[in-house]
Amino acid sequence: MKTVETSRLILRRLTLDDSARVEEYASDYDVAKTTLNIPHPYPEGGAREFITSILEAERNGKIAIFAITRKEDNGLIGLINITGTNANRRAEIGYWIGKPYWGNGYGTEAARAVIKYGFEELNHNRVYALAFTDNPGSWRIMEKSGMKHEGILRQHAIRDGRPVDMTYYAILREEYTG
Repeated sequence: MKTVETSRLILRRLTLDDSARVEEYASDYDVAKTTLNIPHPYPEGGAREFITSILEAERNGKIAIFAITRKEDNGLIGLINITGTNANRRAEIGYWIGKPYWGNGYGTEAARAVIKYGFEELNHNRVYALAFTDNPGSWRIMEKSGMKHEGILRQHAIRDGRPVDMTYYAILREEYTG
């Protein structure tokens, strides 16, 4: 996996050394409630377990995951991933940014870079993402990244024991402008 650079960010390989920072941000309820996969309360030591499992999935070609770091201080501010190559040439991206860094455009910058990676490095034809309908911060990142809204998936997932609607966005290779 290569490192991806943007004007303000470096998207690099996630390592076990990142576990303390991942756990710190993932433990924040405001971050956890925006995802399907971050439990709350976040278990102590859970980040090491998560990183170990996601790196195994990466070795198997199922996913590419990046630590989102700021160039100015090399500090980890979040994670972003894209699913690996497949016969349908489509990939899902998923991301979260630590709450202290919300509202600075880092999510959009990272999403644009990973969409580019998906088209140019992984040869995908379609990149998509989903977010809770009550999470406008996430779906605005999708819009600003060039994705188009394709619909609402009603009661598509279960979060905290209740069905939740997901909004669905995608961008096609032919729409991608680089």
